[in-house]
Amino acid sequence: MSHFAISTLATWALVVCTAALPASAAQTGKRSDYDSLVDAVVARYHLPGIAVGVIDDGKVVYARALGNLDSGKPMDADTLFEIASNTKAMTASLLARLVQQGKLRWDDPVTKYLPSFRMHDAWVTANMQVGDLLVHRSGLPEGAGDLMLWPTPNEFTPDDVVAAMQYLKPAYGFRAGYAYDNTLYIVAGQLAAAAGGTPYPALLRREVFEPLGMKRCQIGTWNRDEVGNVASPHVTDDDGRFVAVHAEGAIVHPATMDSAGGVRCSLNDMLTWAMNWLAPTPQQLDWLAPKQRHAEWTPYTPMPISARRRAWDGTLFFGYGYGWRIADVDGEMTVSHTGTLSGMYSAMTLLPFRKSGFVFLINAEAEDARSVLIEVLDKHFTAPAKARSVASYADELAHENEQHRRTGVPDTSSRTPAAPADLKNRLGVWRDPWFGEARLCARGDTVRFASLKSPRLTGQVMRIGDRYLVHWDHGDVEAWLRFPEQPDGTLRMAKVDHEADFSSDYEDLAFTRERACE
Repeated sequence: MSHFAISTLATWALVVCTAALPASAAQTGKRSDYDSLVDAVVARYHLPGIAVGVIDDGKVVYARALGNLDSGKPMDADTLFEIASNTKAMTASLLARLVQQGKLRWDDPVTKYLPSFRMHDAWVTANMQVGDLLVHRSGLPEGAGDLMLWPTPNEFTPDDVVAAMQYLKPAYGFRAGYAYDNTLYIVAGQLAAAAGGTPYPALLRREVFEPLGMKRCQIGTWNRDEVGNVASPHVTDDDGRFVAVHAEGAIVHPATMDSAGGVRCSLNDMLTWAMNWLAPTPQQLDWLAPKQRHAEWTPYTPMPISARRRAWDGTLFFGYGYGWRIADVDGEMTVSHTGTLSGMYSAMTLLPFRKSGFVFLINAEAEDARSVLIEVLDKHFTAPAKARSVASYADELAHENEQHRRTGVPDTSSRTPAAPADLKNRLGVWRDPWFGEARLCARGDTVRFASLKSPRLTGQVMRIGDRYLVHWDHGDVEAWLRFPEQPDGTLRMAKVDHEADFSSDYEDLAFTRERACE
């Protein structure tokens, strides 16, 4: 679809959404209404902590935090959470600032600022523009290269990501479809640094956090003890209970994934960020003029609409802008994004024509909780008469999850440890052109897989009949090993649960054997 067609469709969507607004532009809610929704979600999913804020008609009408810090002190609206992919809109706004300052153009070739940048196809390399980095239409498969970003910590750098792009093979034509990626946002961060003459963390602080007064947001290097009031992520144990993941040391170092998902902010900061978009002051319009705000909220890439989204929200239009998702919900325009990291989930939804919206931050693995809370808060504004209870939405998702467990995940319960003799012709040091070295070597009577640059991806090889998988030591998504028939062939990998998080992009790996184990 051409840019013109997308823009035309976007304009149509805006007209429909505007016309759909009732005469009373907002459904003013009582604090008790929001309390009951938040309490029901927290109780249903046993969340360890959450911070929720609501804006109605350009005013913050609700801000609440629940849960305790590691110290036992209660969380509050200044507690820092990882906002994950809600970082992407901030990276996009950083680039928009540089465009506004005349330091780059959205249609500049990426190679103008990063001469070493290469995609797998030379024509795509030459034609990849700055804006293309942000809109998930590059041709890369979903989550391509994410194993350079997660799990953390690892030894990859942003420069490694830029260098690796040439080895990631496309899954579809350039600008011919949608597939979410993170790695091109790392490229975008490096491009911003090159154009702005300052490393990404310092540039984001200077161009976004400081002028907007987002005083507690953090990126790059900072001291957890000095900043204080920082939420710890929680992951689920084998019994389904939340367990805190405690930080190692006070100093937080820059991460490879920073420009795609590395920002930490408080609820107060995120409400400031949201207000800048919903009811900007004259000073904020000087900070980012309407032309660049429009550029960010233009849907460049059509996105698929799930059956659930059609059923719950009646969505007819869904597109990706510069760091934002634009969709109609119950006939009203929304601009939104979510964020997902291990043990940290976030969501922001804006309803521009109402000058209303909400944001929440959860320090736990809480995909269903997030989906339910988004839906009940959406309905509060867009269609109160269609609102269902928290329990109703949660039960529906629980049923879907149970169906997946029954039919979607292979039964691997018959697994046994693989013996070195089982793999005697396959042991050795293997290398992928972007992921680097991995050792598949004997340790006593077992076989171990160990990545050189991603130390957490170390685990034991298990055998199931004539198939092999890696059970990682740290509980990451398990992976099938697909060995070549010939000694000089390619070792492939794939997720055991094909619906697991796409960032475990084992399918993009292609190892060749270099030498025997020492």
